[in-house]
Order: sequence, then structure tokens, then C-alpha cells
Amino acid sequence: MFETMKLLRSLGATLIAGAALSLAACSAQEEEPLRVGMIPDAGATQVSIEEKAPLQSYLSDKLGRPVELIIPTNYNATVEAIGNGSLDIAYFGGLTYVKAHERYGAIPLVQREIDRQFHSLFIAHAGSGIGKLADLKGKTFCFGDINSTSGHLMPRLILKDAGLPAETAFAEFRHTGSHPATAQAVASGACDAGALDETVFRQLVEEGKVPAEKVTVFHTSPPFTDYVWAARRDLSEKDREAFSQALLALQPGQDDAVLEILRGEKFVPAENGSYADVEKVAKELDLL
Repeated sequence: MFETMKLLRSLGATLIAGAALSLAACSAQEEEPLRVGMIPDAGATQVSIEEKAPLQSYLSDKLGRPVELIIPTNYNATVEAIGNGSLDIAYFGGLTYVKAHERYGAIPLVQREIDRQFHSLFIAHAGSGIGKLADLKGKTFCFGDINSTSGHLMPRLILKDAGLPAETAFAEFRHTGSHPATAQAVASGACDAGALDETVFRQLVEEGKVPAEKVTVFHTSPPFTDYVWAARRDLSEKDREAFSQALLALQPGQDDAVLEILRGEKFVPAENGSYADVEKVAKELDLL
């Protein structure tokens, strides 16, 4: 009898230990971070990641799991990270989204309302004498990253349609790699003019990072569809929906710190069909 009781106690302890291990494994699975990437439209520095801490905290709270925020070194690296599975969700510009969707089946989730009618701004150094597109001939010009929609793709099309192909119209043109770098190059006079994201430019001026008296806005592009959050194709529907709802729930007056980071006020569902024009332009300019 004593031996039987001892055996039962031993078996019970083993079962409890097994249950504990299973629970621990489940818990560890639940704690696996969601890897969220953002194109380096404002630069890929440690400071830029630290500045986005409120976004990381908000997403973690809403999703009930850790969130790892990653800013790859360039736009194309963000596309490839979605393709190789090192990112679960990424913030893309229009062109990088089209590439990620075409190459790797990235799934669009949500975008800011302003992304449905977005604009590029053409800016000039205050002392350059540039007041219209025609004045750019023979000047130096800065684009952002080669894969930027508002910093390269759409400005390149506008210049081409204005009879100003970059290869022949400028004394020199170059890619700065980011919107802030373009703004700073123009403000300093390193470039006579450049093109960039409207929201980044306004934020830089408001924060005093680019002196308003050093630059002038001389042309605004027609509207186009730009930024979007998208998921890798094999991310679960549950995770995609939870992330989408977290951004759709953002409210001005309540989540201002997060909205300021995202440079928006309201999020809406995104659709792949909205990027047909971006895809068409990219093919026309041999950028896809």
C-alpha cells in the first residue's frame, strides 16, 4: 500500500512538472516579439529608434506582447527583410511596398488617411534664384533614397514630364539617402534644390532642424498614394488584424505622442489596388 501511494505521488509530480514545462513553453511562445520595421525615411540611427519608443510601447500594450522596432539601413533592406522573414510587419513607402508585394507577396494592412492623397515638395536654397521647375536647368539637385516614392520616384516623373530629365538637365544630381538629409543639403546650399516628403519637411521646419529662412517651397506635386504598413505573406491573420486594429484605434488628443512619430492623425485600411499608379510610374522609369 505504501509503495502504491509513493508511486502515485511520484507520477503526480511528474505530470505537474510536465504541465509546468508545457505552460512555460506556451508562455515563451507568446512572449516572442513581433518584429516591426520602418524604412529609414528620417534616417537609420539609434537616436531615431529611441525617438520612436512611444510607438513601440503603444504597440506592445495594444498587442499584449513584446514588439521589437527595427530600422534597416536603407529602403531596399526593408523590402528584403520582409522577404526573408526577419521582419513580420514593415512601414513602406509606395514604391518599396510595390516591390515587397511583387517580389514577396507582402500584404497591405493600414495607412494614414493622408497617404491616399500625398505630395512631394520641391524645395530650393533661399539664395539659388529658383522659383519654378524651369529654373532647375543647370543647377544641382538632391533626391532622397533611390527607392523613395516622394523623394525620388514621383519627383523624377515630374521632372521628366517638364522636359528636365535628371541625366541631362542638372549640373549634378545625387541621392542623399533620406528626406532630412535632402532638406539639410538644400538648406546648407550643398544642393541648389531637392524633393522630399511633405510631412517630413514640415516637421523639420517646425522643430527648427531646418531653418525656414534658408529654404523655399517652389513646387508641389499632384497627389499620389504613398506610405503603408504591410505584413509578410505568411504572418497569421490574427496578428495582421491585431496590428491593424492597434493603428486604427489611434485618437488625436489621446495618442498624440504616437501620432506625432507617425506624422498623421488618422489611419484607414489599405488596399493593394491603390498602388496601381505607383507601379505604373515605377515601370515607366525602370525602377521596378
